[in-house]
Amino acid sequence: MPTGRLSGNITQDWEPVVLRRTKPKAADLKSTKAVNQAMRTGAPVETVRKAAAGTNKAAAAAAPARKLDESTEPAGLGRVGAEVRAAIQKARVAKGWSQAELAKRINERAQVVQEYESGKAVPVQAVLAKMERALEVKLRGKAVGAPAPAGAK
Repeated sequence: MPTGRLSGNITQDWEPVVLRRTKPKAADLKSTKAVNQAMRTGAPVETVRKAAAGTNKAAAAAAPARKLDESTEPAGLGRVGAEVRAAIQKARVAKGWSQAELAKRINERAQVVQEYESGKAVPVQAVLAKMERALEVKLRGKAVGAPAPAGAK
């Protein structure tokens, strides 16, 4: 009687089976998990910083157009000069007005008066004319800060 073992030569006639993994997708290779795994196993990891990654900058192709504009256009608009700033402030304080009150009298926002007095504003002739009439001081021309002529009103 057989004891549970097979007698004779037993040969295996199966063909070997090879299991292959599917290639990982590009997105899977870029994940932090995949990068950390590669670093732990000692595999080479390449990191490349993109030119404007994480910033809100326009593409580099716009730079030549900007250079062209800068070479043909004037450098920038002029700001309110120190003489004009001082004249506005001095005349306003002499009348006892606040920036908001002057703005109300010339029908502009208080921020406009503040920008003129701080020198941040680009001078607009219409606004300067309104200030001249309200403050009764010349703000344009050569005699900045001089009292306005009697017929200016």
